[in-house]
Amino acid sequence: MDKYYSYTDFLRAVGHYPREAESEKLLTDIYVDLFLNRLQRIQRIERLEELIDMSLDQRNEQAFFAHTQELNELLESIEN
Repeated sequence: MDKYYSYTDFLRAVGHYPREAESEKLLTDIYVDLFLNRLQRIQRIERLEELIDMSLDQRNEQAFFAHTQELNELLESIEN
Protein backbone atom coordinates (compact mmCIF):
# COMPACT_ATOMS: atom_id res chain seq x y z
CA MET A 1 0.00 0.00 0.00
CA ASP A 2 2.53 2.57 1.11
CA LYS A 3 5.95 3.25 -0.22
CA TYR A 4 8.61 3.18 2.43
CA TYR A 5 11.35 5.76 2.26
CA SER A 6 14.30 5.65 4.59
CA TYR A 7 16.91 8.33 5.00
CA THR A 8 19.43 5.97 3.40
CA ASP A 9 17.17 5.52 0.36
CA PHE A 10 16.92 9.27 0.01
CA LEU A 11 20.68 9.77 0.21
CA ARG A 12 21.22 7.02 -2.34
CA ALA A 13 18.71 8.63 -4.69
CA VAL A 14 20.20 12.09 -4.20
CA GLY A 15 23.57 10.68 -5.24
CA HIS A 16 22.07 9.87 -8.63
CA TYR A 17 21.06 13.51 -9.15
CA PRO A 18 24.07 15.80 -9.18
CA ARG A 19 22.03 18.98 -9.44
CA GLU A 20 20.55 20.43 -6.27
CA ALA A 21 17.17 21.23 -7.90
CA GLU A 22 16.67 17.59 -8.87
CA SER A 23 17.46 16.47 -5.31
CA GLU A 24 15.01 19.00 -3.89
CA LYS A 25 12.34 17.82 -6.32
CA LEU A 26 12.90 14.23 -5.24
CA LEU A 27 12.61 15.19 -1.58
CA THR A 28 9.44 17.16 -2.29
CA ASP A 29 7.96 14.20 -4.16
CA ILE A 30 8.72 11.93 -1.21
CA TYR A 31 7.11 14.31 1.29
CA VAL A 32 4.01 14.76 -0.90
CA ASP A 33 3.69 11.00 -1.30
CA LEU A 34 4.00 10.44 2.45
CA PHE A 35 1.50 13.20 3.20
CA LEU A 36 -1.09 11.89 0.74
CA ASN A 37 -0.69 8.33 2.00
CA ARG A 38 -1.22 9.51 5.56
CA LEU A 39 -4.39 11.37 4.55
CA GLN A 40 -5.66 8.30 2.75
CA ARG A 41 -5.04 6.09 5.80
CA ILE A 42 -6.77 8.56 8.12
CA GLN A 43 -9.82 8.74 5.84
CA ARG A 44 -9.99 4.94 5.58
CA ILE A 45 -9.75 4.56 9.36
CA GLU A 46 -12.58 7.07 9.84
CA ARG A 47 -14.71 5.31 7.21
CA LEU A 48 -14.10 1.89 8.77
CA GLU A 49 -15.10 3.24 12.17
CA GLU A 50 -18.36 4.54 10.63
CA LEU A 51 -18.98 1.17 8.96
CA ILE A 52 -18.34 -0.65 12.24
CA ASP A 53 -20.83 1.61 14.02
CA MET A 54 -23.40 1.04 11.27
CA SER A 55 -22.95 -2.72 11.40
CA LEU A 56 -23.42 -2.66 15.17
CA ASP A 57 -26.58 -0.58 14.80
CA GLN A 58 -27.88 -3.02 12.20
CA ARG A 59 -26.70 -6.04 14.21
CA ASN A 60 -24.80 -7.26 11.16
CA GLU A 61 -22.21 -9.54 12.68
CA GLN A 62 -20.55 -10.50 9.40
CA ALA A 63 -19.99 -6.87 8.34
CA PHE A 64 -18.80 -5.99 11.84
CA PHE A 65 -16.12 -8.67 11.81
CA ALA A 66 -15.03 -7.83 8.25
CA HIS A 67 -14.65 -4.11 8.97
CA THR A 68 -13.03 -4.72 12.33
CA GLN A 69 -10.50 -7.07 10.79
CA GLU A 70 -9.63 -4.56 8.07
CA LEU A 71 -9.28 -1.78 10.65
CA ASN A 72 -7.03 -3.93 12.84
CA GLU A 73 -4.82 -4.84 9.87
CA LEU A 74 -4.57 -1.20 8.84
CA LEU A 75 -3.65 -0.09 12.36
CA GLU A 76 -1.13 -2.90 12.67
CA SER A 77 0.53 -1.92 9.38
CA ILE A 78 0.88 1.64 10.65
CA GLU A 79 2.63 0.48 13.82
CA ASN A 80 5.22 -1.54 11.89
